[in-house]
Amino acid sequence: MTSRSPRGITIEYDPMSQYVVCALYKFTGLDNHRALQEPLRQVMLDNQVRGTLILASEGINGTVAASRAGIDSLLDWLRQHPPLADLDTKESYTHKAPFKRCKVKIKKEIVTMGVPGIDPLQTAGTYLDARQWNELLEDPDVLLVDTRNDYEFRVGTFRNAVNPCTTSFREFPRYVQEHLDAGKHRKVAMFCTGGIRCEKSTAYMKTLGFDEVYHLKGGILKYLEDTPEEASHWEGECFVFDERVTVNHQLERGRYDQCNACRMPITEDDKNSDRFQQGVSCPHCHDKLSDTQKARFMERQKQIDLARARGQAHMGDDARNTCISNQAAKQEYRRRQRSQPAQTHDAREG
Repeated sequence: MTSRSPRGITIEYDPMSQYVVCALYKFTGLDNHRALQEPLRQVMLDNQVRGTLILASEGINGTVAASRAGIDSLLDWLRQHPPLADLDTKESYTHKAPFKRCKVKIKKEIVTMGVPGIDPLQTAGTYLDARQWNELLEDPDVLLVDTRNDYEFRVGTFRNAVNPCTTSFREFPRYVQEHLDAGKHRKVAMFCTGGIRCEKSTAYMKTLGFDEVYHLKGGILKYLEDTPEEASHWEGECFVFDERVTVNHQLERGRYDQCNACRMPITEDDKNSDRFQQGVSCPHCHDKLSDTQKARFMERQKQIDLARARGQAHMGDDARNTCISNQAAKQEYRRRQRSQPAQTHDAREG
């Protein structure tokens, strides 16, 4: 089975061995979001879809993975609800399950910036597709701002992009207030992984009086899908919030791993450092962890290794299901033991 991206690249998809990773979001009035939580989770369970979806009164956001049929069933169910009929989605593929759990969370915001009253449905920046984005980046008067966090920026970004050096999206408004000026920065272009953070960041900028504010529709993932590498302004890899850690320009799993202690992306050079210990520390966090933390991480890694040696999952739904199955087996064994007739004294002696 094959699919063709807008840039004409044919992607081979093997339904027997590959997972479809689907990032989705939609800003929309979703007054019944709490009522959707359990039915949505059940649809995910029924179709073996794992990942996390966030529901709020302002819409839906998340990334999930499953078989082609599983993802299609989930999207069909979501799009039956009129506010989600034109849900924005982006897909890539991987051979390894990128998520361990199935979660549907209720939150105040589908992407947390922490500024009340910001509504992308009322005001937002100008959307640009990949071709228009490339044209804009040739303009020397444009200030290009990466709205993602510092560790994402360091893995890869657009050429000449500014790093706000934030550790969470909540810090972005402060960066704008301290470093950007509506009178000086007349054209501002912003981007993020899938487009959702820019919906809010550009809306926020507009409320501050910035006139020409642009953002990349569909984010980096859509840009990589639509843009031939030889025409691309992207440099490096794109951080993704699943077990692939990063994807390259072909939207294939990248070269980075992740530290299980601090969650920072790490390279092979990092893993060769004497400050790296699998599951315990890496060069980014080795000197920041207490002895208590390191001991806790060492015990966790020990349990992971033991589970792997037994061929069992250590975390997630599979681990929980294994635990439930083992408990049920023990209870059944005990029940059978209790139900067996007591042996006679002679039989025991014989």
